[in-house]
Amino acid sequence: MFKLVRGTWYVKSDQGQLELVRPQDIRGTALLTVEGELDDISGSGQTVAAHDLCTGIVRQEQHHLEVPGAGHYGIFSGRRWRDVVYPHVKGFILEHQNAAVPKAAVKASAVAKPKAARPAAKKAAAKASPTAPVAVKKVPARTATKSVAAKPAAKKAVRANK
Repeated sequence: MFKLVRGTWYVKSDQGQLELVRPQDIRGTALLTVEGELDDISGSGQTVAAHDLCTGIVRQEQHHLEVPGAGHYGIFSGRRWRDVVYPHVKGFILEHQNAAVPKAAVKASAVAKPKAARPAAKKAAAKASPTAPVAVKKVPARTATKSVAAKPAAKKAVRANK
């Protein structure tokens, strides 16, 4: 337990040799972490900790999304996934994928027009209720990692009182 954070996690390479997992060596990519406000399985702040471990990724390429009202499973299923998380993840991938693609290839792909949405889908989208504002954050400058053990207990206490 905690092997990644302590720098003692080893995995087997393709050649069968043990190699130390070193998140600080990750470079040339972007990082997006997603967290549900009401997650009862992963404590608040656990995904944000990845940003402190991945020191090789420039701060401008590190993003965190906290989804209001979402629990552990609601992040990747149901309405919040469809309305909040999926569009953000898709946009994040496209933004960073396009940054890695040569400009000539981007111009060529821009010629293709997207298919028009079906009329039924347009009507359903128009009737959909607006979602709660989403907290999309640029990750602040690195600070000492703080303990998040107290937050999940506080959330459970609040839920128990409801």
